[in-house]
Amino acid sequence: MDVNGTVAEGFEPVREAFVRNFEVLGERGAAVAVYRDGHRVVDLWAGTKDVDGTADSAPWERGTAQIVRSATKGVAAAALLLLHQRGLLDLDAPVGEYWPEFKAVGKERVLVRHVLSHRAGLPVLDQPLTPQEALDPLRGAEAVARQGLVWEPGADHGYHALTYGWLVGELVRRVTGRGVGDWIAEEIAGPVGADLWVGLPASEAGRVGRAGRVEAPGNAGGLRSRPKRSVAEAYDDPASLTRRAFAAITPFPDQNDPAYRAAALPATNGIATAEGLARFYASLVGEVDGGERLFSPRTLAAARAEESAGPDRVLVINTRFGLGYMLHGSASPFLDPGSFGHPGRGGSLGFADPESGVAFGYVTNGFSKTVTADARAQALVRGLRASL
Repeated sequence: MDVNGTVAEGFEPVREAFVRNFEVLGERGAAVAVYRDGHRVVDLWAGTKDVDGTADSAPWERGTAQIVRSATKGVAAAALLLLHQRGLLDLDAPVGEYWPEFKAVGKERVLVRHVLSHRAGLPVLDQPLTPQEALDPLRGAEAVARQGLVWEPGADHGYHALTYGWLVGELVRRVTGRGVGDWIAEEIAGPVGADLWVGLPASEAGRVGRAGRVEAPGNAGGLRSRPKRSVAEAYDDPASLTRRAFAAITPFPDQNDPAYRAAALPATNGIATAEGLARFYASLVGEVDGGERLFSPRTLAAARAEESAGPDRVLVINTRFGLGYMLHGSASPFLDPGSFGHPGRGGSLGFADPESGVAFGYVTNGFSKTVTADARAQALVRGLRASL
């Protein structure tokens, strides 16, 4: 395997894990980047740009980007937290204070904090959107505003797989008057100098590889290769909260469709380079070479303070959330107990660990069946842990 890029002295275990992902875990095309104390120490890429590539296919290059699925949620969370940091949004205010139509059907007690911590009680849509409807952010927001609660806000938690994006996106629009994709481009990606988008510009479309499903051989990653029976049953049951949460758009759009990539769906369709994802997380915890620091110490503390923990009513496993970010735990292991970030279903991962000054980004064009802890990403995390 021809691996391109560089690793700083001491970070060779990350490279070794990256190579092994291709040799053993079925990787097709991927990149990984790591920052430490604001400086890039790992920047690697290999394989083909497209998941279905052959030996003659275009190679993955530095700057190749990929859809990162739910890793988008960590970027979207930063938008709300920055609005709070600037005094424009109160985390303990009702969502309906900013979005009056949202108060319908008994949702007056849903707080902004509940949205970020997956405690809003709105993980499903009784009437799922079609793929075409989902591309219009106003239709998604209208559907969420009409939706009734599944549980009392704040009383429980469950992963808002798709509805999270419409909730966050509409709050950004109501507070700023701008679409969430434009706001992220102008207030996060631009100042930080990160190659990431929620709503891919046509000018960048040629950088993005074609994604698809891959089958990882065996259990070489050291994680459970088959879900517990209760989890599998939840995904198979059309009436379960699990199945309904992931079916809020039915059928799910083709993630290689240019129209899907150009839309702004801040729960699912962010596109980034590994370097861009790592750089974004580096900017949350400190100064970055050539870019701004985004979070104040107070905002950083709030982002990773535990808001939700225990059995997740949607994912049917134990999860931990801060404000918009997953926290280190069995469902999604990061580097250390203080780490926070977000995985993308099937592979991608971004996180930061303030105690070590580390920020991590991994993107791939091959999506596995995993939801929160992909074997390839976890192998890279173990390599990073061995490097520190």
